[in-house]
Amino acid sequence: MTVAARSRADEARAAPDRRPLVALLTANLVSITGNALAGIGVPWFVLQTTGSASRAGLVAFCQMLPLALSALAGGPVIDRIGRLRASVLSDVVCGAAVGLIPILQWAGGLRFWQLCVLMAVNGLFQAPGETARQVLTPDLAGRAGVPLARAMSLYTSASGGARLLGASAAGVLIALFGAGQVLLLDTVTFAVSALLVALGVRHVSAAAPRRDGPPASLRRYRDELREGQAFLVRQRLLLAITLVLMVTNGLDQGWRSVLLPVHAARDLGGSVDLGLLAGLFAAGALGGSLLHAVVGDRLPRRSLYAFCLLVSGAPRMLVAAFAPGLLPLGVTLAVAGVAAGILNPIVSTVLYELVPDPLRSRVTGVLAAGVLLATPVGGLACGYLVDRAGLTTALVLLGGAYLLITLCPPAFPAWRRMDSTGDAGARP
Repeated sequence: MTVAARSRADEARAAPDRRPLVALLTANLVSITGNALAGIGVPWFVLQTTGSASRAGLVAFCQMLPLALSALAGGPVIDRIGRLRASVLSDVVCGAAVGLIPILQWAGGLRFWQLCVLMAVNGLFQAPGETARQVLTPDLAGRAGVPLARAMSLYTSASGGARLLGASAAGVLIALFGAGQVLLLDTVTFAVSALLVALGVRHVSAAAPRRDGPPASLRRYRDELREGQAFLVRQRLLLAITLVLMVTNGLDQGWRSVLLPVHAARDLGGSVDLGLLAGLFAAGALGGSLLHAVVGDRLPRRSLYAFCLLVSGAPRMLVAAFAPGLLPLGVTLAVAGVAAGILNPIVSTVLYELVPDPLRSRVTGVLAAGVLLATPVGGLACGYLVDRAGLTTALVLLGGAYLLITLCPPAFPAWRRMDSTGDAGARP
């Protein structure tokens, strides 16, 4: 048994300690609150300063492409430097990149290419931090004596609560103080998250760098990266989940970064309505995560996943296209949020039941990269569609594509294993 394995075994035999898990969940909540503020603040900032949906899509592309690449390549790096350091470094750099946007704007020196570069830096460092916190959760759950399924529901609930808080506050804060002040507040949230992880998780062996592996080298890095990729390809269920999420996340990025902000600016009441709609979706997602924590283990995963995928996707885009006003879209987004909140803990639980601990950082990074692969194209394509074909056409095309992808879980045999991964994961 390695030194790290013995240390984790000793921690598992010790009295339950929930403080590291609470610190991690709180830090994740604060960090994702900042991401939610930026998710509304940056597109609104671009629309206010340029008036172009295409430029809003281009900024989203510049952020999401490095995000996907760092998610793919970051797994071995996280293992080498340690999950704690990866999380703290990610928050520090992301906060600095976002904070420079309003500072340069007020100094009169912000150019559009500089905005694209800053969002690219933000995207490059965002994924390793989120991956590090996510793969730490099972270890901290074991240390706290909390079942894995419940811990993952708590993790996604904290994420949902953060998105609710950030999205609801962002619209009002933009209306009161402007997008620049909101981005400065975002910088503060990243700093708080970094401090919580640095202080709350510092004595956990699973958060430390790997000391028992072979010396670091470019060849070893490539081998570890391929190991994560090969494991994901061999697991047909994980591969199927990755492919579906790749498409849906690309469509969601187009919705979040372009279509919904443009719809709020042109057809609704501006940033306040944008924040309200994003908050309703986040509130639904929080409720869905909590609901899954209570009853999720009693329901068949595959059927539940297929139903929630159908409800969470196409309806919101089609309602925005054909039902005028705030109320129909608000109700649709709240219901869609509940379904989306149930989807995430299902995927997280399946992932950790199938992937052994030594491979979690690498496999999670590869899966996250695959999931994010289409997101840069989503924002860019939707910005182009809105400027060339109109908002309604873009909404209909996006909703139709979402409807087609939801047919995959009931149609393909690989998804049948979703109901049996708990038994498979329990075996050595």
